Amino acid sequence: MEKPSPSPYERQRQAAKALDENLHARMARANMGLSPVSMALATADWAMHLALSPGRQMVLGQRALALAQQAWQAAVRPVLDDQDEPLPEKDARFRDENWQHWPFNALKEGFKASDAWWREAAQVEGMTRHHQHVVDFFTRQALDALSPSNWPATNAEAQQRARETGGQSLAQGYQNFTEDLKKAQSARPDAAPPVLEPLTFEVGKDVAVTPGKVVFRNHLIELIQYAPTTAKVYPEPLLIVPSCIMKYYILDLSPANSMVRYLVGQGYTVFIVSWRNPDASDRDLGMQDYLRLGVMEAMAAVKERTKAPRIHALGYCLGGTFLAMVAAALGHKSRGAKGKAAAREHTGFPPHMPELASVTLLAAQTDFSEPGEMGVFIDDDQIQALRQEMERTGYFSGKAMAGSFQFLNARDLVWSRNTRRYLLGQDEVDFDLMSWNADLTRLPARMHSEYLSSMFLNNALATGHYRMGGVGVALMDIHAPMLVVGTTRDHVSPWRSVYKIHLQTDTHVTFILAAGGHNAGIVSEPGRARRSYQIAATECGQGWTEPEEWEANAPVREGSWWEAMDGWLKARSGKPVAPPAMDPAQVLCDAPGEYVMVRYAD
Repeated sequence: MEKPSPSPYERQRQAAKALDENLHARMARANMGLSPVSMALATADWAMHLALSPGRQMVLGQRALALAQQAWQAAVRPVLDDQDEPLPEKDARFRDENWQHWPFNALKEGFKASDAWWREAAQVEGMTRHHQHVVDFFTRQALDALSPSNWPATNAEAQQRARETGGQSLAQGYQNFTEDLKKAQSARPDAAPPVLEPLTFEVGKDVAVTPGKVVFRNHLIELIQYAPTTAKVYPEPLLIVPSCIMKYYILDLSPANSMVRYLVGQGYTVFIVSWRNPDASDRDLGMQDYLRLGVMEAMAAVKERTKAPRIHALGYCLGGTFLAMVAAALGHKSRGAKGKAAAREHTGFPPHMPELASVTLLAAQTDFSEPGEMGVFIDDDQIQALRQEMERTGYFSGKAMAGSFQFLNARDLVWSRNTRRYLLGQDEVDFDLMSWNADLTRLPARMHSEYLSSMFLNNALATGHYRMGGVGVALMDIHAPMLVVGTTRDHVSPWRSVYKIHLQTDTHVTFILAAGGHNAGIVSEPGRARRSYQIAATECGQGWTEPEEWEANAPVREGSWWEAMDGWLKARSGKPVAPPAMDPAQVLCDAPGEYVMVRYAD
């Protein structure tokens, strides 16, 4: 039976909708993927509240005069310490001694005064919380772009280096600039298909070289089992679930800083999930697929291949969020015979799921009410713009994702980099973590949209409203002891947001606050200089401790937090036994496998 043809009105409505979506998508692409409507609303909210606040305007006017006077005094007569030396500069952009001389000290102090004034002017009472966050963020971005350290005519260090090198530093900087400009032009949407450049550190040769085998594969993951290096191993294997927005070998970089190699060397039977890099055909894969195919089936495969009834599970970033969901669902499943039957029926657990001996979450949010800088990109207009773009491609591109993360820390990843390359003429020193960062991954359209809506917009996991197969997931159902790690300078998963796991669970939680950022704070191998962490445990029924109070009282330890994790896992492991045999019939290929090798230029 043929479908009736749409009415003229319906055809007109569909054509109008397509026109609107095409225009919105083009505007978002021209605006670095951001919704111009969202940004305009935030700006209007700020401007209208400030216009209707004459008292606030007077305060800002007085503040401008006071800051201008302070800047002039600091330029003419710098503040000295007890040894009559200028106080050390806190801003890394101006630490070179050439910034202490006229006229650059005046430029520096004037900029710092303007920076302080605009940051204060961005704060206006009455704005919505999200709009205030957007205005704060983009004010900082604009100020960082206008810093005198970014421009050759006003950068004291660049001019001194040009004199010392006879202008060669500027010549080299110009060459670096033209090379980067050519790459940017080749990446434009209307350019020819971009060429996929080889990675500086080759996967399977320079990084991801810990010996192992792929022992399980489905449409979404490969499961790698690593070869033991100790005569005996702990009876509970360790499953690692990295984030699907990154290649798994962030935890298996060079041999010297591989967490996988470290854990294998400590006597653990280590498995890790290697996520498939999706294409347009995967557009309909959703979060439920990632939870079942990516986490649950990996757990079942670990139990099947080791015959271990209990396992340790570790999740990093979004992988940790997924792991927390599955751990809560397992806890729900274990509540009584009736609860087991209901959970098995509704969630569709794979058979023979193991018990969790422990759950470790690394820089993983479970409460998204305060997501840090990521919240700037999340509102209904932004998500609608993303959906329209993903509807066209079927996925969220790795390049767009990398650009978002770069934008979050533009001062270090954009402006400081440009200063080194273009003004000082310095070449970038590539290393394994930088090479990994260039190995981009995609996310399926449906999964990414569901993740943003359910987690960031609705905070469904923290409020108990997220459902797996019709059953609500509550983190309070996690019964396994937990080790939770946050990092001090995390722009993706702020540690105070990660710390909220204490409010959501009623089990043992050992919390570690490690020095560093989202990636470098996690990749913190023993022996690295200037590394430290704080650690403290909270037992069941102990009550709530505010994060500021925790930070003030938790002891500081020098060195790598990996060693504390090792001790924590060992305390919850059984007596070492002979390593489990690896069945040759279950081996599909050598590590690092096939999925990690899939790359796309976008």
